[in-house]
Amino acid sequence: MTTPQETASSADLAPSSAVEQRLAELGLTLPEVAAPVAAYVPAVVSGNHVYTSGQLPFINGKLEATGKVSAGAEGTSDEPTVSPEDAKAYAAVCAVNALAAVKSVIGDLDRVTRIVKVVGFVSSDPSFTGQPGVINGASELLGRVFGDAGQHARSAVGVSVLPLDSPVEVELIAEFS
Repeated sequence: MTTPQETASSADLAPSSAVEQRLAELGLTLPEVAAPVAAYVPAVVSGNHVYTSGQLPFINGKLEATGKVSAGAEGTSDEPTVSPEDAKAYAAVCAVNALAAVKSVIGDLDRVTRIVKVVGFVSSDPSFTGQPGVINGASELLGRVFGDAGQHARSAVGVSVLPLDSPVEVELIAEFS
C-alpha cells in the first residue's frame, strides 16, 4: 500500500509547522483537501473547535480500496473484502485527510491544542466485530502526531456500507487556540 501523498512537489516537501514536521518524520504529508462528494464542506469552525466531515482514505485523489472489512473467517459474500490490518492503515490515512481539512479552516495545525473526539465508521462484514482495532489506526496516528493532546474520546461503529464503498471513514473534532 502506498503512503498518502507520495507525489508531493518539491515546494511542498518543507513542512510548515511542528505538526507537519512530525507527520513528515512518519513519512506522511498533508494532501489537498478532498472535494466533497455531496452537499457539505470538509470542515467548519464553531467557537474554538473544528468539526470535520467524514474523511475517506483517499491517497493522491484515489480511493485505494473498496469493500467490507473482514477477518476472512466470517462471511460468505462474493463482494471485495479488506483485511483488518489494511483497514487500520486506511483509518490512519483518513486521519491525515481530516488533519488537512482542519488546516484548511485554521491555517496552521500548530494551533490545535487537543483532538477532542474521533468517530470512525467501518464498513463491516456482518460478523466482523473488530471495529475498535481498525479505528486504532486513526487514534494511534493522532497520538504519535500530537502526543498527549492527541488523546481523545472515540466511537468506532460498524456499518453496512459507506460512501463510494469505502472500507472506513473517520471524522474528528479538534480544539484550537
